[in-house]
Amino acid sequence: MKIQPNSKLVMIGDSITDCNRARPIAEAASWDSLGTGYVSLVNAFLTATTPQARIRVINMGIGGNTVADLAARWSSDVLDLKPDWLSVMIGVNDVWRQFDQRLQTETHVSVDQYGKTLETLIRTTRPQLKGLVLMTPFFIEPNRADPLRKMLDEYGAVVRELAGRHQAIFVDTQAAFDNILTELHPMAMAADRVHPNLTGHMLLARAFLNVIDYTW
Repeated sequence: MKIQPNSKLVMIGDSITDCNRARPIAEAASWDSLGTGYVSLVNAFLTATTPQARIRVINMGIGGNTVADLAARWSSDVLDLKPDWLSVMIGVNDVWRQFDQRLQTETHVSVDQYGKTLETLIRTTRPQLKGLVLMTPFFIEPNRADPLRKMLDEYGAVVRELAGRHQAIFVDTQAAFDNILTELHPMAMAADRVHPNLTGHMLLARAFLNVIDYTW
């Protein structure tokens, strides 16, 4: 497995990462301290199967966040925690606000702003890390011509490009959902096509664990 023993893994993002985690810093203290989503599942697999590795998982997701929100709290919620490994999944709100708050342009994050802000955060942090994982935002919708899905694919392409440029591990979460959408309707995983149920979070956890060479 790529994550070394005794590593601290910080996972940051929006509500999909948050999942009602404990505040202010979420670590595995009780059954739901890490929230009820993929972060908790990742921790559960690592702890149950490789307890000797003593990997410390911290959830710093906050619902509603865009990449601009991450930038505003990056020092306290990432740099001050001194992670060995960092996982970032952000972008759905950057796109979603352009649809559900169409006239409130101050809440919008263009794809150029998204890429520039995310790269600044990466450049600030990458030299201090043993490993960086960049996960794409996703929309649980098989129709690639859907306007929101189409735009999110553009933001996901930015994540792919940044991962290659900065020697980060890339997780194509959209592809993980696309693979199962050949058999399942989006409603089977998320009523709003954004916030996954446990099945969707299991897909995210598996996608993350696969890229770090976790042995199933």
